[in-house]
Amino acid sequence: MQTLVSSNALKLISIIKNMDGVVVALSGGVDSAVVAKAALLALGDQAIAITADSPSVPRHDIEAAKKLAATIGLRHQIVLTSEFDNPNYTKNAGDRCYFCKSELYETILKKLSELNAQIICSGANQDDLGDYRPGLQAAKERGIRHPLQEAGLGKKEVRELAQYWNLEVWDKPASPCLSSRIAPGVAVTTERTARIEKAEIYLKSLGLRDCRVRLHHDELVRIELLFEDIAKLADPEARKNLSEYFHALGFRFITLDMDGLRSGSLNSLVSLEVMKKYQTKS
Repeated sequence: MQTLVSSNALKLISIIKNMDGVVVALSGGVDSAVVAKAALLALGDQAIAITADSPSVPRHDIEAAKKLAATIGLRHQIVLTSEFDNPNYTKNAGDRCYFCKSELYETILKKLSELNAQIICSGANQDDLGDYRPGLQAAKERGIRHPLQEAGLGKKEVRELAQYWNLEVWDKPASPCLSSRIAPGVAVTTERTARIEKAEIYLKSLGLRDCRVRLHHDELVRIELLFEDIAKLADPEARKNLSEYFHALGFRFITLDMDGLRSGSLNSLVSLEVMKKYQTKS
């Protein structure tokens, strides 16, 4: 196992070593953390990490990215992105991620010359190719590189590499943007993402490490938890306190999803027309 992991590490480093200066889009999650570590090992000072900051990014992810870059020893910048100014993003028709990634990559592309970098690298891994991810189309249109995909590394191999490199995020749960919690057809607003963030912080304060608060029409929220955590909210006092807190945040209906936590569960609400638009280009 150790031999395979070290082989994957060398493969990833060698891919990045052939690039002339890179900017790693660092989210603070495990995928981009592994790319950032490999970039430092491959290029040293010719590598830099950039993290996007907007109302869709949880505050703890910004802090995690700062801490991660400092731990790795990689130069790091925070850039403000303006996807909320784009009506194609806020109307949330199912392709919101395309416009988000377009904004991120365009913002970084404008900075490449001052950073003496040539290439932008994402943390997309091999498993992402089997999911509906319109952001990959935005990346393709702008020549963004995906070193993990080029190395054929999926989520399992990425976590093994993160552990091999002693990155503390190696077992960190996925943390998609706050806008991804809002059902297609429900407009994305800064007020809604702020309420969702508060709701998830509350759940995590109860010891629920991995959870999602999905917002649907008519201010209905659907809470997704790991199966082993569902029973925790059945406790009468926990249920009452959660209900009161969520109603105070402005949610009208509060539901607990018996199917548990599923990554990308809202993709089932994206129209076939929108899905085909991006699948045919991929």
